[in-house]
Amino acid sequence: MMQQQGGSADLAQLQSTMQAIEFACSSIQMHMNPAAAEATILSLNQSPQPYKACQFILENSQVANARFQAAAAIRDAAIREWGFLTTEDKKSLISFCLYYVMQHASSPEGYVQAKVSSVAAQLIKRGWLDFTAVEKETFFYQVNQAILGIHGVDVQFSGINFLESLVSEFSPSTSSAMGLPREFHEQCRMSLELDYLKTFYCWARDTAVGVTKSITESHSEVPEVKVCTAALRLMLQILNWDFLYKTAGTKTGIDVFSPGIRADSSLSKRSECTLVQPGPAWHDVLISSGHVGWLLGLYAALRGKFSCGGYWLDCPIAVSARKLIVQFCSLTGTIFLSDNGQMQEHHLLQLLSGIIPWIDPPVAVSQAIECGKSESEMLDGCRALLSMATVTTPFVFDQLLKSVRPFGTLTLLSTLMCEVIKVLMKNNTDEETWSWEARDILLDTWTTLLMPMDGTGGNALLPPEGINAAANLFSLIAASELRVASASAMNDEDESDYLQASISAMDERLSSYALIARAAVDVATPLLTRLFSELVARIHQGRGIIDPTPTLEELYSLLLITGHVLADEGEGETPLIPNTIQTHFVDILEADKHPVVVLSISIIKFAEQSLDPEVRASVFSPRLMEAVIWFLARWSRTYLMPEEFRDRNFNSGHDHEYQFRQLHSRKALLSFFGEHNQGKLVLDTIVRISVTTLLSYPGEKDLQALTCYQLLHTLVRRKNICVHLVTLDSWRELANAFANDKVLFLLNTANQRSLAQTLVLGASGIRNSEASNQYVRDLMGHTTNYLVELSNKSDLKSVAQQPDVILSVSCLLERLRGAASASEPRTQRSLYEMGFSVMNPLLVLLEAYKHESAVVYLLLKFVVDWVDGQISYLEAQETAAVIDFCMRLLQLYSSYNIGKISLSLSSSLLSEAKTEKYKDLRALLQLLSNLCSKDLVDFSSDSIEAQGTNISEVVYFGLLIVTPLISLELLKYPKLCHDYFSLLSHMLEVYPETVARLNSEAFAHVLGTLDFGLHHQDTEVVNMCLRALKALASFHYKETHAGKIGLGSHTKGIKDQQGNLQEGILSRFLRLLLQLLLFEDYSPDLVSPAADALFPLILCEQDLYQKLANELIERQLNPTLRSRLASALQSLTSSNQLSSTLDRMNYQRFRKNVNNFLINVRSFLRTM
Repeated sequence: MMQQQGGSADLAQLQSTMQAIEFACSSIQMHMNPAAAEATILSLNQSPQPYKACQFILENSQVANARFQAAAAIRDAAIREWGFLTTEDKKSLISFCLYYVMQHASSPEGYVQAKVSSVAAQLIKRGWLDFTAVEKETFFYQVNQAILGIHGVDVQFSGINFLESLVSEFSPSTSSAMGLPREFHEQCRMSLELDYLKTFYCWARDTAVGVTKSITESHSEVPEVKVCTAALRLMLQILNWDFLYKTAGTKTGIDVFSPGIRADSSLSKRSECTLVQPGPAWHDVLISSGHVGWLLGLYAALRGKFSCGGYWLDCPIAVSARKLIVQFCSLTGTIFLSDNGQMQEHHLLQLLSGIIPWIDPPVAVSQAIECGKSESEMLDGCRALLSMATVTTPFVFDQLLKSVRPFGTLTLLSTLMCEVIKVLMKNNTDEETWSWEARDILLDTWTTLLMPMDGTGGNALLPPEGINAAANLFSLIAASELRVASASAMNDEDESDYLQASISAMDERLSSYALIARAAVDVATPLLTRLFSELVARIHQGRGIIDPTPTLEELYSLLLITGHVLADEGEGETPLIPNTIQTHFVDILEADKHPVVVLSISIIKFAEQSLDPEVRASVFSPRLMEAVIWFLARWSRTYLMPEEFRDRNFNSGHDHEYQFRQLHSRKALLSFFGEHNQGKLVLDTIVRISVTTLLSYPGEKDLQALTCYQLLHTLVRRKNICVHLVTLDSWRELANAFANDKVLFLLNTANQRSLAQTLVLGASGIRNSEASNQYVRDLMGHTTNYLVELSNKSDLKSVAQQPDVILSVSCLLERLRGAASASEPRTQRSLYEMGFSVMNPLLVLLEAYKHESAVVYLLLKFVVDWVDGQISYLEAQETAAVIDFCMRLLQLYSSYNIGKISLSLSSSLLSEAKTEKYKDLRALLQLLSNLCSKDLVDFSSDSIEAQGTNISEVVYFGLLIVTPLISLELLKYPKLCHDYFSLLSHMLEVYPETVARLNSEAFAHVLGTLDFGLHHQDTEVVNMCLRALKALASFHYKETHAGKIGLGSHTKGIKDQQGNLQEGILSRFLRLLLQLLLFEDYSPDLVSPAADALFPLILCEQDLYQKLANELIERQLNPTLRSRLASALQSLTSSNQLSSTLDRMNYQRFRKNVNNFLINVRSFLRTM
């Protein structure tokens, strides 16, 4: 019934088809036999050339869903059959869709209109590179006539909606999949951007302008409102376009350091702000035409007319107009003339003048919202300020408002945010209200203004009025945070967000608070000192009398705020003292009077009181100690024994005396906690506090984790601190307790690992190499001796299963792993001895604990980390010993069937077993990868080949042991799958010659996984497999071209167990890859790597390629398409001066050939 062929269908057939589709759509709605109904609709979609039937349904059916499905079928069939439709057929389909949309513009079923509009847009894009400019103009002439309003408001609205669909289709982020290479989409995008986008914008603008008068003069809503709304929406969509091209068609390199564009504009995480950079070609349309003035006037007129109805702020035309105004605030780049920013400032001032009524006066605005007015206008005003902050400097931003008000924009920003915070404090709810959103947007605005403008760490300077505004705001912020903290102490609800929040939960907001505080650091630092002193005094005055919990919560919060103000996180590097702190306080020449020093000392002395057991019990709760430890860790990274002070170049505009005072103030701050001043005393205090935390707060995992992972690890990261650290009695006390005292076994295993790593890293502070190694031996000797003794016990099998022994072994393995991960050249020898001494015990323990998956995993992870740290330094004999150990470990793991999973387990146990084995196997793959690194990085003095060791053969042998344990089910774990194919790809790329020496069974097993990988959903996995195929095929081609055997017998067909002849490996993958490229769905990103793999495969198997090509041609019954396919296949291997040499130029040429081939023939090949 569905197999209609063009004009061969008569009226009865068309009606029958329509009735079948209508019945199917009704059945689906009524949930009656949905499978049969879906099959009916699918048959229409898959019919060859169902266009006449679909058009008949669209024009005659009374069922909206049937018309929707007919439009979808036109789209699917046309995209599929595009290659063999005539030009007239293509144009006819597009014209029909456009005509239908305009003809039925007043239809109540808008979703059908939208679908047909979308189909027209997709078909225009599919033929974009084929159609001539005249043919495109013909389509757009119809659209323009509609948009001009000649045929009425409904048609005008439909014309604009079509352009929305078209722009959306050409935008990479919203385009539909067509099974074509990315280059096709990129060419379409460039053409539309350069030749049509501005025209579409002008059409939308002119339409909106044309209906403005009707809207503003009407006393009720008129049909023109929806036209204006659609036009504003289209203009916004176009301004949101990611402009990449100059008029010459070359991609624009955006200079984010040019005036008017902030380097940190991408750092706003809570609120979206998209820069609009269309280039100079748009200047006349967006800037010099008075367009912005018209837009602001339109909104102001509508606002004045309808503002009495609070609902109006959320109606579509108001929302669209405000969004467009906000987007204009983000306009920047070369669209403005090079006039020192004056044109852009005028543009922003014009916008700000129109936006001010949305947000000022802040008190009146917030009161109106609290009384029920919509908050949307106020929030858009906040977003507009964020956009302006993104494209200006703080000084320019502040000056904007001074042209029309007696105060600057920063003062308004501060007043507005103060009002928002007051509303938050008043409501004090966990629900995210408008004030939450407003606070986040305004915080992003401050962050954008105050983030360092370059890589020097210097913060943007504010004008004096702006500093006062920042000071007032920070004072209120600090008060509000302490008030919230105090109130949270009285909240008994378990689900309280504040009580459950970790230290990092508020980090983003606190970082923004810190920037505001630093902008007014002269005021903020003494304020923090005063608040801290008052809280500490209150704690001590009320000890034993009043409940300290509210005050402790305030201290907790204040420590977090202060830590963010004084120091940056660092993100892996040692953070410098913030520039605003270094360059202020120029009148302070005595170090102990410096406000930052005073604040720091007050906190350190308070923390030191935790060493007193009595005070610790009454004041230092585990939660407060978390904040103390966190603060000390963050503070130490920046202030404790900083790098030696260096005289830097200062701004030549400062007078000499000011510069001299600033220099000495900085020197005083930097040197106070230095090596030759108070640094060593503070370091000792911090270590003693750390020891107390580890020993006196049993069971407090979070607190101990902060101590191990952050504070102690911070201290050993810098060598100049380590030099002093290892001389302290407190450090020796910690190391001795770790080595010999069982108290620290109460730490959980992860903290054991971190502590071991930290203590071993401390050895870098010992100047003598032998002393460093002896330090490590003393530290880890107890651990290795225990494991050796345990493995030698005659009753090991029974002893090993005791819970306390399992716990001890787990802790010791974690300690070994921590020490192994701290490997450095200076301590490499002792860490190698540590690992070597437990090689045999580990194999014994693997047998003893083969049913204890947690212990097995810890054992494997230690070996992985130890090999990773040692392999590059080992001499040939040591390398042979390590490799022998690793092979025995792999064989034992496999022989004990540790990696096997019993299918008889229940589903929950089966899932748990899979997870455990996934972790094990991933560790084994990492071990093999670490062994591989010996061939890449080797610091030894002799070659490992001298001992008869070949890394590639060892790793392949390891792979053959591990691979049988890796099932397809386990490869569904993304990390394991990635690690496996990453290693396999590396091996096949780096050691292809080793593959040729594998036996046929092993070769088939390893290469068989590539088949699985090529059909994986993760494009990165597929990409790795394609790289491996490219390496294999190119190796074979180059070797055989040089007269060698290459992959040898593996390329020839072999018989399987049933006696059937199987294809050789290269033949098999050539067939598979062609099938993938021509007939299956895949990411456009894979076309280039697939072409790189296909090229050497074709060169290796030219006869098979020709055979496959002939088969494709013979299957094509249409003579025209057969000729076209034959020509395309010929061009694939011959055009662009392609030769049979595997070099970079030929790979590039073949990539281009594949792209052209797929664009030309893939659509009709998929219909075969």
